Amino acid sequence: MKRLLAVLAHPDDESFGPGGTLALYAQEGVEVHLICATRGDVGALPPEMQLNAEETARMRLDELRCAAAQLGLTEVHMLGYRDSGMPGSSDNNHPEALTAAPVAEVAEKIAGLMRQIRPQVVITHDPVGGYHHPDHIAVHNAAVEAFNSVRGELDGASVSLESCPQKLYYHTFPRRFLRVMVRLLPFFGKNPRKFGRNEDIDLLEISRDDFPIHARIDFRRVAEIKEKASACHQSQQGPSSGGFFGVLMRLFSGPETFTRAYPAAEDRLRERDLFDGVESG
Repeated sequence: MKRLLAVLAHPDDESFGPGGTLALYAQEGVEVHLICATRGDVGALPPEMQLNAEETARMRLDELRCAAAQLGLTEVHMLGYRDSGMPGSSDNNHPEALTAAPVAEVAEKIAGLMRQIRPQVVITHDPVGGYHHPDHIAVHNAAVEAFNSVRGELDGASVSLESCPQKLYYHTFPRRFLRVMVRLLPFFGKNPRKFGRNEDIDLLEISRDDFPIHARIDFRRVAEIKEKASACHQSQQGPSSGGFFGVLMRLFSGPETFTRAYPAAEDRLRERDLFDGVESG
């Protein structure tokens, strides 16, 4: 039995991120599990939605359930931390925020679920969290520590290879598209350093990060499923998802891409299946 585990930060990361990959493997009969670290309490909302953090969290969890059903996920596992907000936000310092929790604490919760789920393949955010979101980076750090901890248990005589995660991937994206965006945006009166609904995303800084692409997953046959799952997250659909920017995103869209963190890979590696070389049992 093949099992895949995605360890992500917020409700919506599963759909707007590697949703095509998750849906594709679910359709192929793989057990696909999601660990979602936060409730998304302080995610940006449209002006007409006047909700407090608790109400926002409840709404976003409902959206996550909708998306999970569309993607065909086997189970969603919530860690229950509070959303830490964007970099520099006062929410970063909330005592219940994910970023306020010790990495070891979060890692042990993830490791416990890894032992229970026994995935062969684990996916998480890249080291900069895609766009420098504090929660994405915190989840990356904890997931890597958890993966290494569970892998380390292979030294124990009673632990078999099939019951431990065998491959770790970071979901990332080629920066070439972003570099094009950074050049084009000023022609449309947009500042690439103040992008997004709240102008709190610095596309120029993000475009400077780069990670090798070792795996490309062609999810075209489940693209409609990913779109339906993304549509579940109505509270997070920003203006950049439609109009000119929506067209531009589709024009430069392609397979979902991943960096293989374990086993170590040469830059020239090109995989089409995250389960290549995996022993299942």
